[in-house]
Amino acid sequence: MRRAPALSFLLVTVFLDMLGLALIVPVMPALMAGLTADAGSAVLWSGVLGSVYGLLQFAVSPLLGRLSDRYGRRPVLLASLTLLGVDWLAHALADSPWTLLLFHALAGACAGTNTVVNAYLADVTPPAGRARAYGLAGAAYGLGFMAGPVLGGLLGAAGVRLPFLAAAGLSLANVAYGWFVLPESRAGDRSTTLTLRGANPVAAIAAVLRRPVLGRLARARFLADAGRMTHQSVWTFFVAYQFAWSTAHIGVVMAVNAVTVAVVQTRATGPIARRLGDRRAAVAGSLLVAASFLGTGLATAPWMLYLSLAVGVPGVLAVAATMSWISRRIGDGEQGTVQGALSGVSAAAETIVPVTAGAIFGTSLAYGRPGLVFVLAAILAATSALLLARTPDER
Repeated sequence: MRRAPALSFLLVTVFLDMLGLALIVPVMPALMAGLTADAGSAVLWSGVLGSVYGLLQFAVSPLLGRLSDRYGRRPVLLASLTLLGVDWLAHALADSPWTLLLFHALAGACAGTNTVVNAYLADVTPPAGRARAYGLAGAAYGLGFMAGPVLGGLLGAAGVRLPFLAAAGLSLANVAYGWFVLPESRAGDRSTTLTLRGANPVAAIAAVLRRPVLGRLARARFLADAGRMTHQSVWTFFVAYQFAWSTAHIGVVMAVNAVTVAVVQTRATGPIARRLGDRRAAVAGSLLVAASFLGTGLATAPWMLYLSLAVGVPGVLAVAATMSWISRRIGDGEQGTVQGALSGVSAAAETIVPVTAGAIFGTSLAYGRPGLVFVLAAILAATSALLLARTPDER
């Protein structure tokens, strides 16, 4: 197994997936305004597109994971990336919001590549090194999220559809790269059945939740994802309201935070997880995240917000440690199936949380409590830490 080329390809895949999704963010308002009658309709359609994307990701991720267990990781990953590249190309040619909705739904269906990437990482990485591997993947994700809007804004200035063409080109170029450098991590197991029940995301998630230890870890992950997405959904609105920050100020703070997080994920996650163990590292990271969210909710001055962000930076090791813990609790022949179900859990949170968090934030402004939503996010993160702490480190 050529692990170095495989790992490089997987990290490039995660980076480009997030870059492709993020670089369309700056131009989406202009594109929707050109496809709809007025600004109100554009906002409504943008919300619908986001929800449909998450919904399709929820529906298809378990199936992609199961297909990768049956046929191998490589063909499923390359096929998904190819479809994603074709889909971004179709975005550039869409001439109505309904057409765009169809293609964006397909993009959500193809977004389950992270499911296969997580299973592949578990295949090629020994248990002691998985926290580091998942930390590297998290860093690639964060860097793509940071670079995407910048590149999208620059390309969008030349043409509102140009970022979609760039996303398509990057995805298809990655497929060509992977075709030559990506080996198969494990032979497919044809005894893995493909049934309607197995492809049903609700049934797949329910099967994971019924397993004592794995079910607790899945619930903890959902709570952690819900807290993180709550923070992510309204943070920019909060700082603009609470501290009157400009978009430039917000962008600089987000960029510095993303780079700092990436450094921690690439340099510190592995050593800390090896020293503490996955369980304690996951609990400690979750508690730091909870403290960061609470500090944000209570911040009345910028220095308090900066301090809260700094506290949350080492908290990112919770995600990698939890993923490593989960990968050790399941057999090699079910990595894709379980990772697909867990991706469905995250997609469910991604579908529900942004709308809910926005509604809570909007309501809290009427009562002069803009930080309330972050207190709720802190409670979710702390509950996740408690659940992790009470979960035995056994199958």
